[in-house]
Amino acid sequence: MKKENPNKPKEHSESGTVRAKKYLGQHFLKDETIAEKIGNTLSLEGYTNVLEIGPGMGVLTKYLIQQDVEVIAMDLDKESIAYLEENYPNKNLKIIEADFLKYDLSQLFGEEQFAITGNFPYNISTQIVFKTLEWKEQIPEFTGMFQKEVAQRICEKEGSKTYGILSVLAQTFYDAEYLFNVPPSVFNPPPKVDSGVLRLRRKENFTLACDEKMLYKVVKTAFQQRRKTLRNSLKSFNISDKIKEDAIFGQRPEQLSVSQFIALTKKLENDAISTDR
Repeated sequence: MKKENPNKPKEHSESGTVRAKKYLGQHFLKDETIAEKIGNTLSLEGYTNVLEIGPGMGVLTKYLIQQDVEVIAMDLDKESIAYLEENYPNKNLKIIEADFLKYDLSQLFGEEQFAITGNFPYNISTQIVFKTLEWKEQIPEFTGMFQKEVAQRICEKEGSKTYGILSVLAQTFYDAEYLFNVPPSVFNPPPKVDSGVLRLRRKENFTLACDEKMLYKVVKTAFQQRRKTLRNSLKSFNISDKIKEDAIFGQRPEQLSVSQFIALTKKLENDAISTDR
């Protein structure tokens, strides 16, 4: 009788043994084809470490561990952790029970580069992106599933009403690409919204031509009053009369490209320096 390979992941069961918990925003993906597509969104160029956030019952995990990478699966749900430990005994997989938003990522792979992927809980998906930006020096690639409108917003270009803070900050450091749509029917339980998968690839040899903290402050302040022109929304920066009439201040924030926001921040920095003299 042929023995079963203990390292081979068991097939994903639609019924499963883990109960989806509403307070954790869990919707378990049950479509193997889509799981495999997400697993293939990573280029795996220049790194061999992958962090999967919210693995649930491992439908995506199984496709990640089939590749030549070290995978850490992180979940806050004790039930999911127990299921993964029982069903995915693999030497390339480490399973951690932790809250990604509170976890010190330096404990994962040291100073090595690593990618992030996952079927993200929608209630914390934007916070996941913001934390990724904090660790961008170590994260060359980021892929995963979001609520469709959030994924589109992250990848949106200037001139759109959905273009905003997350669009500008993510695209400052990463090239953003919306990959494909995912319908509610492929989840258990099905969410009330469509989903979308995106990919962020860190820009090569990129140097920010302004202060990063200042850029964040400018972008967030501008979009908090997105219907106003920058001349009015950025009043708290005490813009001098010398540059106040610059054409860029007559525009609204959604009209500015990422490069224009960087140039705007530099103008404000230089203005502050000249005013202080």
